Amino acid sequence: MTLIRRGTMAAAAMALGLTITACGGSLTQDNSGGDSSGTIKLGMLTPLTGSSAAIGPYMKDGAQLAVDEINAKGGVDGRKLSLTVEDEACDPKTAAAGAAKLVSAGIDISVGGYCSSATLPTLSIFGKAHIPMLIPAANSADLVSQKQQNVFLLNGTGIQQAEAASKFIKAAGSKGVALVDDNTSYSTDITKRTEEGLKQSGVEVVNHQSVTAGESDYSGAINAVLDSKADFIYWTGYYQEGGLLIKQLKAAGYKGEIMVADGSVDAKLIQIAGQKNAQGVFATMTQTPQTIPGGEAWVAKYKEKFGSEPGPYSTQAYDAVRVAAEAVRKAGSTDGQAVTSALEQIDGLEIFSGPLKFTAQHTLSAGGFDILVVRDDNFVLNK
Repeated sequence: MTLIRRGTMAAAAMALGLTITACGGSLTQDNSGGDSSGTIKLGMLTPLTGSSAAIGPYMKDGAQLAVDEINAKGGVDGRKLSLTVEDEACDPKTAAAGAAKLVSAGIDISVGGYCSSATLPTLSIFGKAHIPMLIPAANSADLVSQKQQNVFLLNGTGIQQAEAASKFIKAAGSKGVALVDDNTSYSTDITKRTEEGLKQSGVEVVNHQSVTAGESDYSGAINAVLDSKADFIYWTGYYQEGGLLIKQLKAAGYKGEIMVADGSVDAKLIQIAGQKNAQGVFATMTQTPQTIPGGEAWVAKYKEKFGSEPGPYSTQAYDAVRVAAEAVRKAGSTDGQAVTSALEQIDGLEIFSGPLKFTAQHTLSAGGFDILVVRDDNFVLNK
């Protein structure tokens, strides 16, 4: 994905605000197993195959950048970090198998999770192994409604995204909104909450469609939306199907506004929809290095290391590693319960979304969503 930068350096030090103590020292022991010595093993589940495979490298590289930076400063209290990555493929079965591999590999903390529906079955697997989970991307309320003490979200919630969407749609003056989801936990959570928000603000929801991901023909849903006379459509699924919907909506003669949720913010959406069709499509998106004031230095560092621009959730994955390291430092060990307690007590650690403090539900106490818009081949800030 390519995004245009906001162009301010106001928070230039933010990405370097690591508070981890670098004590140096060599390490000779692996499989720390919850003690206070040896390598601190982090595990990540992210899509490396499947329809969202473009996201995996962004998250993996963001996490690896943090691991390398921390290790270069001596690690955490002298302990180096390692990162093991497994495929989740946005598929529950694949994700569960990947989680089992990570548990077998002896990871201390999970720093992955992209698709909510794929992340959900991993909660019990990591929970039974007493492994804390810092989820950088998946954000369905279902992830925290189970009230597992070891689960923490580093992405803004579906509630916060729905609030941003409802506010923007109302301000746009829509007379009738159609909501379209893909039946996944992530997507339906956002549409449900957006529908509630729109009704509370007096905006009429004239149609709500649920489609099946992976299909190539969405004419049934599109015809229903057109018949409803909606003048604003909000798609809350992923970019593969989002691109097809936009292409087919335009071909069917739809002239109104279109907005997509963060799972569709990728350059591939524009490629699939066609550049002409995608122009002016809005998006709700958590802040990225390219849209965060002062993010330029971090972007340059990422590009130097990996030879490409960071993408969606690179920063959240980077921050997940930093937060995990900070929690181990505070806990003084990798014991799962001690790390979980340390995570609950973190207050003010600077991460990309601002000073970190978790709510009682283990979500971010504040989560900002920007409104982006497609211009040429890019998603840029809507001004």
